Amino acid sequence: MAENARKVALRVLLDAERNKTYSNIAVDRALSKSELSGADRGLVTALCMGVTERRLTLDAIICALSDKGNDTDTEAKVLLRLGIYQLLFLDRIPDHAAVNETVELAPKRLRGFVNAILREVLRRRDSGRLDSLFPNREDGEGKYLSLKHSFPLDVCEKFLELYGVKRTERIFEKFNSAPPMTLRINTLKISPEEYSCLLEKANINHRRSQRLTNAIIVDSVSYDSLPGANEGYFFIQDEASQICVEALSAESGELLIDVCSCPGSKSFGSAIRMENKGEIHSFDLHKSKLSLIERNALRLGIDIITAEERDGRRPDEALFGKADRVLCDVPCSGLGVIAKKPEIRYKDISEFARLPEIQYNILSESAKYVKRGGILVYSTCTVLPEENGENVKKFLSENPDFEAVEFSVGGLLSQDGMLSLTPDEHNTDGFFVAKMKRKE
Repeated sequence: MAENARKVALRVLLDAERNKTYSNIAVDRALSKSELSGADRGLVTALCMGVTERRLTLDAIICALSDKGNDTDTEAKVLLRLGIYQLLFLDRIPDHAAVNETVELAPKRLRGFVNAILREVLRRRDSGRLDSLFPNREDGEGKYLSLKHSFPLDVCEKFLELYGVKRTERIFEKFNSAPPMTLRINTLKISPEEYSCLLEKANINHRRSQRLTNAIIVDSVSYDSLPGANEGYFFIQDEASQICVEALSAESGELLIDVCSCPGSKSFGSAIRMENKGEIHSFDLHKSKLSLIERNALRLGIDIITAEERDGRRPDEALFGKADRVLCDVPCSGLGVIAKKPEIRYKDISEFARLPEIQYNILSESAKYVKRGGILVYSTCTVLPEENGENVKKFLSENPDFEAVEFSVGGLLSQDGMLSLTPDEHNTDGFFVAKMKRKE
């Protein structure tokens, strides 16, 4: 069978299922080897990310309709997820194409089974009987939201505790929608206005960020189709991450330390703010990731970044008290970036219990780099208070030589030096930024 989008998507999903790889990484790897057109590449991404997002919902349907229940074999289950997702969540794909092409992908031993389940889903959808397969609100909000939005029960209960029913549902809906791609324009090489003209010439729909001067948002486009990627005209960075860089506010000629830097976007954004003048130490625990920073810095024309392997809990004493600014973007649960990394939702929430202590240790050790009058920024891409404000409050109470600094970016105002961003209210990743200053 010739390569087509659904066949590539099936291969990616089987790989992710069997080898527990992240779907976005598996998609990128598959597309890098593919000769599919732009539209088909977009379909592969939509199918793989969408099936991963809706896996709990899709599996509940499969379990209810299959006489094999939870014992449906892996290949059959992945095929059914692929077909059912198209029938229920992708309006632009005709029903006959979703059914027939999924059946065609199946080995002969599974075709009758796959065809029967998909057609039963169609019958139930069209007769309004699909909802009978799921819990209703009377069975408990957590159970209802879990299968409606495909989030594990413990995650649902955590969000309900933090946000209540209505807001949790709004956040989950955002997490289950395709996020836009946000670019940070490299003003060392091109202005946002000039790059916008390139996008117009390429017939790529885009809009300027209302909050950030150097951010451009593009919808429904592949990275490969963007002009100027090889020339270093931009890099991908969500508005929330760009807001963090603006809060840090690095200036030309300063010494900046980014203690958990990979993949490097905040180091790059700061270097551009600094007009490529000064010194940036980009540390990371994982040596294997440092080449990504070095390669992209070269592409962007940035030469003030030094990428070095270092555990944030074991700082470099030679740099104590010397940094004008320190960024502490600590490892976190990632519960703010589920839209981009859908597998995160399926992690056992108990796995996150040890993170606040690790984060606090990194913050406390990194603070030693900050000179008097210097700035320390703490950030995460999660929405859990124990990883965010609670860590900052504890740090300030135990380090009286630091104080909170109020800041504003793009009309967003901090409170007690802290800013929390959520996808439902700000249309960004879930993110947290705190700004502090070492007293003179």
